[in-house]
Amino acid sequence: MVASPRYIAVPLEVTVNRPVAEVWNRIGKFCDIRDWLRMPCTILSGKEGELGAVRSVGNEVMVGKTEFSYTYTQPVKEGRPYNLYHGTLEARAVTATTSKLIYSLIFDNSMLPDDAAREKDKASKAAQFQGLLQNMKILAEGGTLPPAPARSAAPSAAGATPPR
Repeated sequence: MVASPRYIAVPLEVTVNRPVAEVWNRIGKFCDIRDWLRMPCTILSGKEGELGAVRSVGNEVMVGKTEFSYTYTQPVKEGRPYNLYHGTLEARAVTATTSKLIYSLIFDNSMLPDDAAREKDKASKAAQFQGLLQNMKILAEGGTLPPAPARSAAPSAAGATPPR
């Protein structure tokens, strides 16, 4: 337990030139993360698209969903303060032919040493996830992604297992 949590929100979005149903059909399944994150994903428990499903990426658990969104959390991990990490991916219609992808992160970064470190962590996550939204946009618009960059072995500072 963290004595004085500091919850932060990182709201991000990108416009996609496709109808919302097409966008969600391409990137909206829980393990579609394999395509836009470019790492393997399998359902470890439950069923794809159902509440309570657990995916192999971060052992994340689906805790909410709508027709064009889902919310997930990461479980408590031994030896690490729980940061209440939650993410929501949503596709929203803007017009009949365009959509908006919205990715919202919420977590506690109080375990970082100071405000400068917390701001750096927030900026890093914002840049990382904006890049992932760009990947989703490319895929949803029918494009293909370049090869994935090499991954480092170290987890990020605020408890994120591989980048989501």
